[in-house]
Amino acid sequence: MSPVNVLLVGSGGREHAIAWALAKSQRVATIFVAPGNGGTETAGPKVKNVSVDAGNNFEGLVRFACENNVALVIPGPEQPLVDGIQAAFKKVGIPCFGPSKEAAQLEGSKAFSKDFMKKHQIPTAAYEVFTDFNKAKSYIENFGGQLVIKASGLAAGKGVLLPETKEEAIEGLKSIMVDSVFGDAGSEVVIEERLTGEEVSVLAFSDGYTVIPMPAAQDHKRAFEGDKGPNTGGMGAYAPAPIFTPELAAEVKRTVLQPTVDGMRRDGHPFVGVLYAGLMLTPSGPKVLEFNARFGDPETQVVLPLLDDGCDLFEITLAAAEGRLDSVKVNFKSSSAATVVIAAQGYPGSYEKGKEIKIASVPPNVTVFHAGTKLDGGRLTTSGGRVLAVTAVAGDLQEALKLANSSVLLVQFDGAQFRRDIGHRALALLGSKKTSGATYAQAGVNIDAGNLLVEKLKPLVKATRRPGADADLGGFGGLFDLQAAGYKDPVLVSGTDGVGTKLKIAQAIRKHDTIGIDLVAMNVNDVIVQGAEPLFFLDYYASSKLEVDVARDVIAGIAAGCSDAGCALVGGETAEMPGIYQHGDYDLAGFVVGAVDRNEVLPKFDAISEGDVVLGLPSSGVHSNGFSLVRHVVARANLDYSSPCPFASPEVGQTLGEALLTPTRIYVRQLLPAVRKGLIKAMAHITGGGFPDNIPRALPDTIGVQIDARTWPLLPVFQWVKRTGGIADAELARTFNCGIGMILIVSRDNVPEVNRLLRDAGEEVYEIGKVVKRTSGEQVELIGTETAWA
Repeated sequence: MSPVNVLLVGSGGREHAIAWALAKSQRVATIFVAPGNGGTETAGPKVKNVSVDAGNNFEGLVRFACENNVALVIPGPEQPLVDGIQAAFKKVGIPCFGPSKEAAQLEGSKAFSKDFMKKHQIPTAAYEVFTDFNKAKSYIENFGGQLVIKASGLAAGKGVLLPETKEEAIEGLKSIMVDSVFGDAGSEVVIEERLTGEEVSVLAFSDGYTVIPMPAAQDHKRAFEGDKGPNTGGMGAYAPAPIFTPELAAEVKRTVLQPTVDGMRRDGHPFVGVLYAGLMLTPSGPKVLEFNARFGDPETQVVLPLLDDGCDLFEITLAAAEGRLDSVKVNFKSSSAATVVIAAQGYPGSYEKGKEIKIASVPPNVTVFHAGTKLDGGRLTTSGGRVLAVTAVAGDLQEALKLANSSVLLVQFDGAQFRRDIGHRALALLGSKKTSGATYAQAGVNIDAGNLLVEKLKPLVKATRRPGADADLGGFGGLFDLQAAGYKDPVLVSGTDGVGTKLKIAQAIRKHDTIGIDLVAMNVNDVIVQGAEPLFFLDYYASSKLEVDVARDVIAGIAAGCSDAGCALVGGETAEMPGIYQHGDYDLAGFVVGAVDRNEVLPKFDAISEGDVVLGLPSSGVHSNGFSLVRHVVARANLDYSSPCPFASPEVGQTLGEALLTPTRIYVRQLLPAVRKGLIKAMAHITGGGFPDNIPRALPDTIGVQIDARTWPLLPVFQWVKRTGGIADAELARTFNCGIGMILIVSRDNVPEVNRLLRDAGEEVYEIGKVVKRTSGEQVELIGTETAWA
């Protein structure tokens, strides 16, 4: 295949680094850089600067590309992407390694980005969006804690304020929204909580489906050593960042990068190009500070030199643009790289241009990337604030930093300024690892994260208080005063259960706020069927690595379920067990204790007789049993949990995973009035085993029931599972609840009163069968399925 031409749009250090990497490809004939800089102009025979009037509609660039047989376009900076350069080339059939205008909103609009992350459960700081200055000002005045103010639009990397006081915050807000220091970019602002921790930048190749992360980098924003002075575009960087462990890398790909690419595709805007995630490594896990929709600067200068010699950047970018990224090899060296930026005197404030630059011969494995440079009459001169970047590659970070710092001295121009402490945080971390002994955290268990989780849970747990329990955390066990609950001759009833493989769906779509309700429901429903009121609940949460926000969402669901059931959440156990669970997995178990006065225990076997009525209370769906079969059917149908739900109306907009995570119903409050009046003879919670295995647990051996499937609707989820999986009626009935989550045995005379009490509590009731005398065979006879479930 003959070599082809590439058009690279941009003029900074990032573009020089991209051109340098592309020039290594045997597939590339010429790299046209529009407009380029002094470095790309002298980069060799393959690289040519071109002066092309891009215009707002990119007509000039498109015309040039067509006239020069360009096979691939790579936009460097963000503005062309936000302005829609991808669509301009798509119209003429030239692949563009960059997102569409719609997908570039991830960078172009911080409000869009934050709303997108909220929608797709991507971890980020809590936030609000404002277009009205007075409303934003009022929000700041009432905000507790430190905050960040961001201009929503593009502001050349300068639209973020970190005020230390409310007065400073209001003044900064005024400068953005009233004084318009960032122009139209500040007409909308995002105000969010300020996160603490180490910052890391992760760039990843994406074709809209596959996402391949590059080595994580840490840059240095402050102008002066010791991280002092004003913010800049970046004074240096290093990669891979030692603080970004393989475990963190796996977590970020699972919780941030892949969900972002999947979410953009599901929302109709596939993300193609480089997804740049600026992350804060907080005590509760990695959170997104911002997204960029292109290669970063100076991260590109430090990451691309780590691309393995056997990998071809042109092949990678073309494959991504054509939607086949999984077909090419993308590997990185097991080396380290360090970049030191040399800036003009006065940067990031005002600075002079036109200073002549002298560059001596640099050692092997050192590259000087140009940013603010140009050739002026054969002389290389300064033309920008960040002038050059010196990048060194070595076997470890210490050597790479040493080589980069020494090589900076080979570049000279009047007023050159640079930092000599690039990488100081990494060196301190590496030094502490060498000198300190082993710790529990190094073994994978984070006590501080556990303590942080307890603090986050205390208000949730207190909300479940009830007579007999104070519902507080922090002791060694939960206490309950049975006398305070008002029982005279109580019998304690306990239950324990889990959620089963429904957990796998919650983990797959990163939606954890309802699975705790399922856990409570599976336990308390088993207690109420014995006539007992659930009194208190304990939970067990186990994971490989404690992700505080995930655990908090899970236990918030448990607290919500306890409030619904009227029982107190009095304690639990959170266990980190690296090596037992896969990263990102967790398991749940629950334990409930209830009480019932001795003469009210159910079932009342002696009272059940032929002619009694079987009432059914509707389920909300699959509840928490049978998910192994559901997951098998989903796989058989070649669907994933992000697919549109095949059994819900399109206007609902639910994914399959969201629909399947509809929580298990809790039946306690609506049943207690009828139970306390002695109107119910027996109950059966329909869980694993369906009708045939659960109803007999509430019946004496001499009694059976006849259930008519025509008396209630088969829910759409079960219709879909049955049809798609080719499941027989008998298998459906013994695996799922089929739309009935609770069975009641009631005498015919008491049916009207039971119906009234349940309907007063907002419950729907179906009369689904009758009690019959059992002579032989199965205790449960299910009729009418051949018509009702056809």
